[in-house]
Amino acid sequence: MGFVQKMKNVSRCVLCFPILLCVLYFTSPSLRILVGLLPMDRCPLESGRMLTLDNSVDASLNLRSRHDVQTCTYWKAPIIWEGMFDHDLYDQMHKKEGSSVALTVFAVGRYLDAYLHTFLTSSEQHFMLGLPVTYYVFTNMPEMVPDIKLGPQRSLKVIKVERHSRWQDISMMRMKTISSVIESDIRHHCTHVFCFDVDQVFTGRFGSEALGDSVALLHAYYYRLPKRLYTYDHNPNSKAYMETGDFYYHAAVFGGSWKSVKALTEACYQSIMEDKRNNVEALWHDESHLNKYLWLHKPSRVLSPEYCWDNSISYKSDIQVSRLVWAPKQYDKLRTN
Repeated sequence: MGFVQKMKNVSRCVLCFPILLCVLYFTSPSLRILVGLLPMDRCPLESGRMLTLDNSVDASLNLRSRHDVQTCTYWKAPIIWEGMFDHDLYDQMHKKEGSSVALTVFAVGRYLDAYLHTFLTSSEQHFMLGLPVTYYVFTNMPEMVPDIKLGPQRSLKVIKVERHSRWQDISMMRMKTISSVIESDIRHHCTHVFCFDVDQVFTGRFGSEALGDSVALLHAYYYRLPKRLYTYDHNPNSKAYMETGDFYYHAAVFGGSWKSVKALTEACYQSIMEDKRNNVEALWHDESHLNKYLWLHKPSRVLSPEYCWDNSISYKSDIQVSRLVWAPKQYDKLRTN
């Protein structure tokens, strides 16, 4: 019996070790610098023509232009980094094909006043310039949405939503709301959808090279970490449960064709509701469910952390362009329980 108890204690230590390393990583700047030295996997493909093409222009991607980062996945989807693409080719193709983009963003409670104006004005400077864009702002206070001067072919729709008492529920229930609005409105007007957290600022081109059938984003804090340190949900009682995966994706940015985003948001919402019925809540809420979905349904396009970067990260030699950055967080003031 003593031996069994000792083995249980050892098992607990083994399971806790990755969690301890993650805590140290997030709290120790010196450790984060060392993480930046860890090598990434390399793309084995010789050229973009060997990719499973999301569109015809992807064949022109220069997968060998970046020797410091991974430029494709093992299922032959591109990982988009600065230096790999000619943005004019993508812009010309999407204009010719009549691509149009719906941008969804939730600004509920204090988040509206703290972040929405900067998010929208910076988007007007950098997001999908030259393409028709419709902003879908979901908020519990429509009258407080700022009046933003929009460029040609750009419009804004404000949709009132309920304010939940817990920020976790706001985060998770957005999946249902996005799915419903895609069905009732977006699919009739836009070819693609991108979903964003509001506490971010566009700082560089976030253009048509990011458009694809199913688009996921590498999380800035995890893309160089070993997979065993990814914070997937390890609770087998949750629908988000994962033992392992491909990458750790950030729920602050995801997108794709309206059909693909509708399928993703519907599936995540159903998983979230099944967890609720079983009195379970995934570790990172909708992000845990999103990671599970994207593991089972591989994205056709992966965006590098350039497309959502945190300037507080110490290592950044591989980030040649910051296209979207995290705004300063004020969770103690903005999040209510």
